[in-house]
Amino acid sequence: MRLLMALPLLAGTACPALAGPLTFEEALDQARANAPMIEANNARVSASEASAIAAGQLPDPRLSLGFDNLPVSGPPAFTLDGSMMTAQRIGLQQDIPNLAKRHASEASAEAATGLAQARSAVTRLDVTVATATAWIDLAYADRRLAAIDAVLERLGHLVPAARASVASGSARPGQSLRIRQAVAGLEDRRSVIMAEQVQAQASLERWTGNDDPKAQGGVPAFAFDPAGLRLAIESNPRLRAADAGIGAAQADAQMARAGKRPDWGVSLSFGHRDPAYGNVVSVGASMTLPLFPGKRQNPRIAAAEADLSAARAQREDTRRALAAELERGLATHAMQVAQWRRAQGTLLPLARQEADLETASYGAGRAGLIDVISAETALAETQLDVLDREARVTRQAAILFLTFGGDNQ
Repeated sequence: MRLLMALPLLAGTACPALAGPLTFEEALDQARANAPMIEANNARVSASEASAIAAGQLPDPRLSLGFDNLPVSGPPAFTLDGSMMTAQRIGLQQDIPNLAKRHASEASAEAATGLAQARSAVTRLDVTVATATAWIDLAYADRRLAAIDAVLERLGHLVPAARASVASGSARPGQSLRIRQAVAGLEDRRSVIMAEQVQAQASLERWTGNDDPKAQGGVPAFAFDPAGLRLAIESNPRLRAADAGIGAAQADAQMARAGKRPDWGVSLSFGHRDPAYGNVVSVGASMTLPLFPGKRQNPRIAAAEADLSAARAQREDTRRALAAELERGLATHAMQVAQWRRAQGTLLPLARQEADLETASYGAGRAGLIDVISAETALAETQLDVLDREARVTRQAAILFLTFGGDNQ
């Protein structure tokens, strides 16, 4: 079963810009292109990829210069031609790590790159969700402001009627204060909505880099299948990052085990001697001797394997946390949809009908002004409540869709 949530749209179009109105998709595009967090993670990926080029390569050779068998006493002391053993030497030495260590180095570099890429995907997801919710908050703040301004205008039209009722004696002076109380209460709520509007603009500016962001265009219809979202958990960027962490730990364990194998070295040197004795060439080879693995290699292997176990446990914890987050989100969304539909389909029509009836009764002289004010105030509160519920439904749907089933690659 597919759950389709198509919400009322906000009219208008927008042009891509770094200041001014943004549609939902334009906001996401600007955030993905301009968010410093994404740029920083992309730079880390590039750095990791560049570092991987050197992985597994042989270390630089070493050049050596010196004198061999230079006399320091007797008649030939400190002379280069006083002994057949004295030579001016130039040589090269090359260390050759064992093949297992070189393969482990390549695996470690590859794992580091994968981890950087996975973390970059997580950051991209976080920025996308934050931008989406900021845009939605701003769009509905605009709609709530428009709704409350319309209500205040309607109540404003009742002020002259209230004064006339008091002047004619059909209403007590105290009753005329009810309209002022209703207006003051709505103006308080308007102040709250204006603050929420500014907060949403600030968040949207942070992610998009847009100097004066405004929500324009329609709210998308977020369609998702709960069963499909559950299956998609395995491809979630956070779980992929955990998998990359396991890969990095495996590479570290591979490197630790490679330490039990000997490393090699070769050397070649040329010795220049007095022509009477002739020049010489020396060739040599060396190897490390891991003679005490119990105090060196084995503890490192144990530590690396413990880190690998921790990475696997962390991966399972991440999977469970994502599954729990999804189930909580689905339950919350289902509740919010039911509440929104109830308010839109039942509470709002009833409040509107009551306001119409009280207004008609007032015109016919069968109801007092206080009844009209109460009905209009109740209608206003219901209209704002419907918008609040709709905003919560849209926000939660966006979080679920983008986090678990949308463009989160």
